[in-house]
Amino acid sequence: MEANAVCCFTGHRRIPGAVLPRVISSLRREVLRLVRDEGVTRFLSGGALGFDTLAAEAVLEIAADYPCVSLVIVRPCEDQTRGWSRADIARYNAILDRASEVITIAPAYRPGCMQARNRYLVEHSTVCLCYLTEQSGGTAYTVRYAASRSLPVVNLAPPKPDLLSGL
Repeated sequence: MEANAVCCFTGHRRIPGAVLPRVISSLRREVLRLVRDEGVTRFLSGGALGFDTLAAEAVLEIAADYPCVSLVIVRPCEDQTRGWSRADIARYNAILDRASEVITIAPAYRPGCMQARNRYLVEHSTVCLCYLTEQSGGTAYTVRYAASRSLPVVNLAPPKPDLLSGL
C-alpha cells in the first residue's frame, strides 16, 4: 500500500444478530492489519447506523493504542440522525465527539447527498473495507464505484458465490 494510505468503510445498516459477533471481530482484526501491515492511518466512515457505526467504534478502539490513527466521519448531511432512536443518536454523538474530523456534504438532507457522501469516501481512499451481502443498494453502489477506481475491496460478509463479480 502507498504512503498516506486511507481506508473507507461501507456496509449495510442491518447486520443479522447471528453473524454480528463475527463481523465485529473480523472488523477489528482487519483494521488492525491495515494499520500494522499496510500503513493505513486515516479511516473514513459515513456515520450511518450498522456497519459504519461498528467500523468507527473499531477505529476509535484501535486508536487508543495507535495514536497515529485518525477517524474521519463523512456525513451526508447535518440532519443525518433524523428519525433515529435516542440511543442511536447518543451512540452517534459519542463517535462524533471522539472523531478527529467531521466532514459534512450538505447542510440538510437533499436527494443525492447519500451518493455524494459515498463518492467522497471512495475518492479520498486507497482501500475499501465493506460488509456487502446484496448486489443492489448504497453499499453495492459504493463497492462498484471503489472497484471502478481500482481500490482494493475487502468484504467482511460471509461469502456468497459471485457476489463481488456480479458488481
